[in-house]
Amino acid sequence: MSSLGSLPLPVSPDNDPLRDPALYINRELSQLDFNFRVLAQAMDPQVPLLERLRFMCISCTNLDEFFEIRAAAVRHAQEFGLPPAPDGMSPQAILNAIHDRAAELVDQQYRCWNQTLRPALAEAGIGVLGRHSWNHRQKRWLRAYFRNEIMPVLSPLGLDPVHPFPKILNKSLNIVVVLKGTDAFGRAGHLAIVRAPRSLPRIIQLPESLGGGQNFVFLSSVLSAFVDELFPGMEVQGAYQFRVTRNSELVVDEEEVENLALALRDELVDRGYRPAVRLEIAEDTPKDIVRTLLQNFGLTENAVYRIDGPVNLNRIIQLYDLVPQPDLKYPPMNPRTLRDSDGIFEIAARQDLLLHHPFDAFTAVLDLIKQAAVDPNVLAIKQTLYRTGKDSLIVDALIQAARNGKDVTVVVELRARFDEEANLGLADRLQEAGVQVVYGVVGYKTHAKMLLIVRREGRKLRRYVHLGTGNYHSGTARAYTDISLITADADIGNDVHLLFQQLSGLASKMKLKRLLQSPFTLHTGILGRIERETRIAAAGRPARIIAKMNALNEPQVVRALYAASQAGVQIDLIIRGACTLRPGVPGVSDNIRVRSIVGRFLEHSRVYWFGNDGAPELYCASADWLERNLLRRVETCFPILDPDLAKRVYREVLQNYLDDNLNAWDLDAEGIYHKRTPAHDEAPHSAQMALMQGL
Repeated sequence: MSSLGSLPLPVSPDNDPLRDPALYINRELSQLDFNFRVLAQAMDPQVPLLERLRFMCISCTNLDEFFEIRAAAVRHAQEFGLPPAPDGMSPQAILNAIHDRAAELVDQQYRCWNQTLRPALAEAGIGVLGRHSWNHRQKRWLRAYFRNEIMPVLSPLGLDPVHPFPKILNKSLNIVVVLKGTDAFGRAGHLAIVRAPRSLPRIIQLPESLGGGQNFVFLSSVLSAFVDELFPGMEVQGAYQFRVTRNSELVVDEEEVENLALALRDELVDRGYRPAVRLEIAEDTPKDIVRTLLQNFGLTENAVYRIDGPVNLNRIIQLYDLVPQPDLKYPPMNPRTLRDSDGIFEIAARQDLLLHHPFDAFTAVLDLIKQAAVDPNVLAIKQTLYRTGKDSLIVDALIQAARNGKDVTVVVELRARFDEEANLGLADRLQEAGVQVVYGVVGYKTHAKMLLIVRREGRKLRRYVHLGTGNYHSGTARAYTDISLITADADIGNDVHLLFQQLSGLASKMKLKRLLQSPFTLHTGILGRIERETRIAAAGRPARIIAKMNALNEPQVVRALYAASQAGVQIDLIIRGACTLRPGVPGVSDNIRVRSIVGRFLEHSRVYWFGNDGAPELYCASADWLERNLLRRVETCFPILDPDLAKRVYREVLQNYLDDNLNAWDLDAEGIYHKRTPAHDEAPHSAQMALMQGL
């Protein structure tokens, strides 16, 4: 493996043509477009029906998060006058484009539901009944359900000078009611708000006696149908459901707080009521009502989305678990399991172990931690935790290890988005068991996936390491594609030891032998390797880069890839989500191809391969080629040193995905994705299916 420490990196002057904004796709719009590819899965008749429903709901929840984080960041940029991104679009132009593109996505989501999935479910004997389709017996039962189960927990609020507009919780279901008449105190009715508490089920299953055991009704339909019972003696002239989405990015000035955990707890209390970014409302809502809501939430017209159906469409995902019809789901997959996993230290001492999840079971990683917890020869365990999931067996094993007298140190990232509250609880639980908990580095999220086990073997101490591209989360390990490496390599073990020292002991910058690390060497390491391929191509020799990741937007990396393409380097990028690079631009990126794979499993593995003049290097990483990952996070990038394992990763994760012609979308120079289909002389190939079948 050649050294890159002394390689000169390209320096771009301000007039560099590769900085032309026309060469960059807007990151937010590219991220938004990913959801169209997810929604396409919901429209694919080859996908089992309940899985299609799941894909539609994923596109909805993704859109929620997009507004909570990405759109909110653009509004922040607008408010503070931040400079435009490399694509040159102003924040206002981005917000306008977001509205137009998101409105198109919302329209497709509801057409998918109303015209395709809902009728298909009905045909399969699963009814999701709108209020106008209830028969007399169903309506009578639902009215009784409303009176007995729903009405007692509702607190309708009439709006008047004494009762101003209430606080509306982020993404909660609400009904705005137009009233006529006077109440018991002689107050004239106008508007009222009915908030649906989160304790109420959003999907209600009707009894079998009312027309079959698989009929369901949205809570929003029941509220709208019987809301008049909340206002006796008054006339309900209209009831319109709405939902507001708020900025959910937590803001903690880490330089100014003495206790990050306490500061985060305080922030979490207010997260549900931060500034609004989107208003979803029933499409038949009168304009004056919409204006009232917009004024209350401080929003403009380009934040409104009129909805032809329930505003919380993603809640229909509950049907996936409520309907006991396995024939409407993907057949279960039986992942490969590690042989003799009860002696995992002995196996790892002989050879590196590589796991490709979910096709290889995550149990080998669990077994490694469980065995370390009870092995009398294990002295210390160090681990990073970003997302772990509820009732984590890994956390149980770490607690057991501490109770067994082992030195256990865990770096818990408190700022893992939307897992902050869970991670605060996790940190408390670990500390109560005697685990040393570290909260990472001020200003840098710890996103690295590392596990280090120190074991006494005879007169020596040996380090065993697990490094991965995904989180220590058993649930996502069954749904996301990721790579795990278990190794006893001394150099890698020492590098990981130094990284933990740096995270927990405030050690100074250090030189690693095998690993690349953000925010120090990964960015320059990637740029250096791209530059090396550029020089190889400029010398007239074959040069090649293949990289798989979730997203790409780091401008220096994009410019380096453009320069490499101009020199003749052949570049294939497999990027699931946002990509700001434009492939196929004449004279700039003719030699770059970008594709996105969307299938049964969420593509999550990050793999970088460089041809290196016939001596290829292959790395796996926790990092995408995003500014935040390369410059503002703690990340790890690790080589696959065993030649056979490196060939396996190349075959399974790179070449296999480049051969996919069923689940692949190719990006063109205009920023548009095109679904790939097999040519007349091509056999159909799905990368994920090939991996399930053993490749």
